[in-house]
Amino acid sequence: MPGRGLSITREEVISHNTWVHRIVRTGVTPLAKTPIHPNHLTTLRLVTGVGAAVLFALGDPAWRWEAIALLVVSLLFDRADGELARQTGRTSRFGHVYDLFADGASNAALFTGIGLGLPDSALGGWGAAIGIAAGIAVVGAEFLVMRAHDTGAQNTKDMGNFFGFDPDDGMFLVPVALAFGWDAPLVVVAAIGASIAVLILFMILLRGPKPPMSAA
Repeated sequence: MPGRGLSITREEVISHNTWVHRIVRTGVTPLAKTPIHPNHLTTLRLVTGVGAAVLFALGDPAWRWEAIALLVVSLLFDRADGELARQTGRTSRFGHVYDLFADGASNAALFTGIGLGLPDSALGGWGAAIGIAAGIAVVGAEFLVMRAHDTGAQNTKDMGNFFGFDPDDGMFLVPVALAFGWDAPLVVVAAIGASIAVLILFMILLRGPKPPMSAA
């Protein structure tokens, strides 16, 4: 169906005025007058994200920098589709769901791929299992953030935009860690951190919607 892009629900949840968005905006603006659709960029996000994951899973040093570069491109596409949707007004429920699917699938595949690519000695042969656990936890945390926002349990705008960065920008630390060769610590920290986030968010959901603030 024509005219479909990202849902306004997505835009209410995530800040779109971070430094990353401002950088991406420069490259996206010329696309607003072309036939390129936000969903095309979402597809590129998915393809490049899964592609990077596959390269990491190979565990071949010859492809390492290509994998890191592809990951950075994928993360930029994750910002670009929303920016193009805002500039062109092409938003829809389908685009919203597709964007969430592409983001979740890419992130899950990424940590799984990193874990699979670790040598057996890195984490005592547990690299693949920890990578898969990290991928599942990251996707679970993202889903619960959206759920908490939708139910009124936690307004994700409260999670903030700190000095031009929002929590979502934390994914850009992943290629930095990989560039320094910190693959094993990365998947361990991701698995533990995302699991803790899932527990906290689940408790927030159990608490229920925040009571409305009374007028002073």
